[in-house]
Amino acid sequence: MRSTLRTRRASLHRRTTARVGAAVVAGALALTVTACGGDDKGDDGGDGGDKESASALKLPKLDGESVSVAAVWGGTERKVFLKVLDEFEKRTGASVSFVPAQDPIISFLESKVAGGQPPDVAMLPQVGAIDQAVANKWAKPVGPEAQKQLDKNYAKGWRDLGAVDGKQYGVYFKAANKSLIWYNTKVFENAGVAEAKNWDGFMKTAQTVYDSGVPPVSVAGADAWTLTDWFENIYLSQAGPEKYDQLAQHKIKWTDPTVKNALTTLGGLWGKKGFVAGGADKALQTEFPASVKQVFKGGDQPDAGMVFEGDMVSLAISETKAKVGTDAKVFPFPAVGSESPAVVGGDAAVALKDSKGAQALLTFLASPESAKIWAEAGGFISPNKALDLSVYPNDVQRKIAKNLIAAGDDIRFDMSDQAPQSFGGTPGKGEWKALQDFLKNPKDVAGTQQVLETAAAKAYKD
Repeated sequence: MRSTLRTRRASLHRRTTARVGAAVVAGALALTVTACGGDDKGDDGGDGGDKESASALKLPKLDGESVSVAAVWGGTERKVFLKVLDEFEKRTGASVSFVPAQDPIISFLESKVAGGQPPDVAMLPQVGAIDQAVANKWAKPVGPEAQKQLDKNYAKGWRDLGAVDGKQYGVYFKAANKSLIWYNTKVFENAGVAEAKNWDGFMKTAQTVYDSGVPPVSVAGADAWTLTDWFENIYLSQAGPEKYDQLAQHKIKWTDPTVKNALTTLGGLWGKKGFVAGGADKALQTEFPASVKQVFKGGDQPDAGMVFEGDMVSLAISETKAKVGTDAKVFPFPAVGSESPAVVGGDAAVALKDSKGAQALLTFLASPESAKIWAEAGGFISPNKALDLSVYPNDVQRKIAKNLIAAGDDIRFDMSDQAPQSFGGTPGKGEWKALQDFLKNPKDVAGTQQVLETAAAKAYKD
């Protein structure tokens, strides 16, 4: 069974991964979020789109039919997604089972397909994975009812991200703004620091927090996808959108001077003594949820003052006693170059079986009614423009969602998620392994570049 990435639609896909100019970045990241209370509906709680899309949703009766859904989500994310699936069961009478998948999900699905037991639907967290599923002839095109929901509720940019050669396969259910710094307000107050707008200011803030007795940043090195997000935000802001797209397509090499500059900047943070909570060794054993809890675990002495990641951080905060908007606040990733970066990610539902149940689930996931369930729980941003923004639990997430929708087609997708999965999405390999090694030895910029280029050259060739 082939599992290599076909690049036949690369030019189409890359054109849809955003034209983030200064105006878009300013609009998307000018978030007035730090003074907002956790339950404030605010002035931005209005309708996010066409209310008729909800009332017009028609799903077939599927009494007795089984539908299986595979995803890599665990913990709180899985619990909330199961609530979405429960609602689908109530509306259709189908029996839905969740299939826990492992990264890389394409390898997991390959074993399922080879064994004759593919799930009806898979939630694919990389755009490259959609390409591979189509190339392997696993993926089934979106049906007419799901397409109607997509056409009504989604910007063209999000629809195109789920299409291959002009044919729709994916429904982007969950989006993520991956350009946010979250911080413990007590730590900032005790240190006497404010939110940083540029990288120099960020490093000065980090130094002052360190001087106050708290490590500045918590880094989830065990989940290496967070490390790729660190690099991508710095690279996009420092090198600019054009170079970002070129590197994403491997049209320039990882030995390019722009990569050297970004790694040097990142290494200046990771390599600063005492700046990473617990040091590199502990960071490499710290998974994403734990990295958030290090900052917001409560008490007088948190393990770190700040944690970088997307809007999903708020869901991890909900498992602590901290409250978003009071104990936990957020600011845009600081500008390394002329503008702050705007990087997004997302998870797309793809049907792997020609079944009535699979298509009905895609239709449901393309509707605002399904998105509403997770949006109300928090830790979730929907690309569905028909979702009423008032359903988000606080003004922080409401403003993040509002600006994501306002960007329309102007989105720039996570670079590693655009890459062949063997390079950008596999534990212990490619970019993930190279950046984990770089976290351990952030002075080895040239060596890291060469390792990245060797792995990328092989992955993009296969």
